[in-house]
Amino acid sequence: MTLTPIMKTSAVAGGGRNGRVSLEGGKLVLGMSLPKELVPGGPDGMNPEQLFAMGWASCYGQAIIVLASKHGVDGQRANVTCEVTLNKDEGGGFALSAVLKCSIPGAEPHKVKALMEDAHSICPYSKATRGHVPVTLQVI
Repeated sequence: MTLTPIMKTSAVAGGGRNGRVSLEGGKLVLGMSLPKELVPGGPDGMNPEQLFAMGWASCYGQAIIVLASKHGVDGQRANVTCEVTLNKDEGGGFALSAVLKCSIPGAEPHKVKALMEDAHSICPYSKATRGHVPVTLQVI
């Protein structure tokens, strides 16, 4: 596969899940923490799964907008939710799973489902995780 770069960004993290992460040029700096589910009573900072869910939701939402007219629905009215779950795997490590949810007021559910499947085929996050992260598509 030949890739033609469009844009590039970078982030720098120090301290792992209990440190800080910043976007290039200091555009955004966040304090990170382990999820409260892993450290009850711990700090309530951001964690990588939350940031991943935010990125995937907005990227997938754009794929919905781009393909909506092909499916006869108004993609501008779409609301996308990305639920990312951190799971323990059989080997004692961790793995992600995800649910992508979409609602489009006034659209027929079967059209939304077809649009979601189509969007899942072009979204860069969906492509990057395909075969590695179990994903469920759900019309809401």
